[in-house]
Amino acid sequence: MIKRTRLLLVSTALAAVAFYALTPSRKDEPAPARAESDPFAFVKSMRGTAPDGQAKADDANAVVADAELRHMFDYYLGAIGEKTLPQIRAEIELQLEHQLPPAALPGAKQLLTRYIDYKTALIDLEKNPPQAPGLSPMRARLMAMQQMRTRFFSPKEISGMFGFDDAFDQDAVARWEIAQDPKLSAEEKRARLAKLDTNLPPALRKEREAPLVVAKEEETAAKMRAAGAGEDAIYRMRAATFSPEAAARMAAVDQETANWKSRISDYLDQRNKVLGNGALNEADRQADLQQLRDARFSSIEQKRLGAYE
Repeated sequence: MIKRTRLLLVSTALAAVAFYALTPSRKDEPAPARAESDPFAFVKSMRGTAPDGQAKADDANAVVADAELRHMFDYYLGAIGEKTLPQIRAEIELQLEHQLPPAALPGAKQLLTRYIDYKTALIDLEKNPPQAPGLSPMRARLMAMQQMRTRFFSPKEISGMFGFDDAFDQDAVARWEIAQDPKLSAEEKRARLAKLDTNLPPALRKEREAPLVVAKEEETAAKMRAAGAGEDAIYRMRAATFSPEAAARMAAVDQETANWKSRISDYLDQRNKVLGNGALNEADRQADLQQLRDARFSSIEQKRLGAYE
């Protein structure tokens, strides 16, 4: 299953950066105390989520600059607006201290500083989009962003942290340019897109095909259930297609979905009883309905109820 959504439009990524990079840095503000009993509650919006990415060291006890490290940085940087940048930096450094040997920490923290500086520098690129004759705006922006990285990272760091996403974005931009080219006929567009498909690296091909694989698996699981298969059989099918770990996660999602449907069904039954109670005036009826919602759903879950009522 795809762990995270790829950013196909470079401009979208840059716009997101601007929000936290423009937030005033209050260096005199101490980092908040962390409740160790609730490690995922750094900010309210992260409750119920697991931190993305991880930090690791190589055999020489140096931090590994790869996509997983970048994803970890971005996960916590996504808390801007709820926490200040110094608070977020302190939290990331705390995570680095938990995950890395002491010898790797100086390099990891220095890399974090350069990564934040790089994200901040992207604001100027967004404010002043590059103009390159003969290039589409998306390709010009992507190339400018890639060039900017050389100011902050070594070639090895760039390859490790951005290599896969660069290949993904290059492919996406190429497909967009083909689709937008008015000089190409429909047949020529199909031929060029087919050539891109043929030349896809194996890892990128797997990433692009992942949604189709998952959709096919869900269709297979639905057919198996309709034929009377149990959840154990569906787990084995998924484990053979993906992995035992993925099959377990998908089974957990199925259980959560089933529980949600059961809760909705019970709520709707109780709601209909309230609506059908002729002894209640409208004010009392609405009060009872809200009490019913509050007793069964969180405030966030209640936002989804409109689709069922």
